[in-house]
Amino acid sequence: MAPARYVGDLVFSFARYLGDLALLAGETLRGIFHGEVRPQLVVQQIYEVGFRSQLVVLITGAFTGAVFATQTYFQFHRLQMDAAVGPVVSVSMFRELGPVLCGLMVAGRVGAAMSAELGTMKVTEQLDALRALAVHPVDYLVVPRFLAMLVSMPLLVAECIGVGIFAAYLLTTQVLGVSETYYVHNMLHFTGGRDVAMGLIKGMVFGVVIVFVSCHQGLNAREGAVGVGRATTEAVVIGSLFILVVNFFLTMTLNIFFPAGK
Repeated sequence: MAPARYVGDLVFSFARYLGDLALLAGETLRGIFHGEVRPQLVVQQIYEVGFRSQLVVLITGAFTGAVFATQTYFQFHRLQMDAAVGPVVSVSMFRELGPVLCGLMVAGRVGAAMSAELGTMKVTEQLDALRALAVHPVDYLVVPRFLAMLVSMPLLVAECIGVGIFAAYLLTTQVLGVSETYYVHNMLHFTGGRDVAMGLIKGMVFGVVIVFVSCHQGLNAREGAVGVGRATTEAVVIGSLFILVVNFFLTMTLNIFFPAGK
């Protein structure tokens, strides 16, 4: 009975965790529509989440596009399909590589920072001080981060994709010798608005996942500094795993509404 009990406990814990995330999401939405939204905090979080994440996102996008273009070229060159490198890289960056890798990098940088900040406030009883001042912690801490992520994440994904495609273009045409005319023509012909929409939607969903997972871990941190460190680590790990799992279901669903092509 031990394995069955272990599996049952695991399923129950996962269901309870999802329930906690759903409750936090409900409180956040209620705070947006019925609470007090603080624009100054939202702008501050846009700077922290979006602007300060650009460097890591741009580097990730550039080298991902370059490496993927190189590998694609070496395989397609054997089949005399050099001009097909452009659309393959473009569609892949829009639909999968750009949103997923950007989400993972933001989860590592922003998710850890959110969890550590809120966890520190929890163990030092600053959240209790907010409640004593009649300020709801979710309204003051989670809502600005949620709104900032909704604004920042699609822009970060767009930057990651754009830099990746540009890096792939430079490498393929200037170093590997693929014709610029055929490269650009095929890329524009096979890349459509559906691909753009799919990438931006995925980026927004991943941003929501990062916010709720990170804030939940921070708000439930315990045991002083050790608990804050544990909450930060769990926020990054759980957030990254959620992104990969949610990406599968998003891909299956969005391909019904946004099939490949224009």
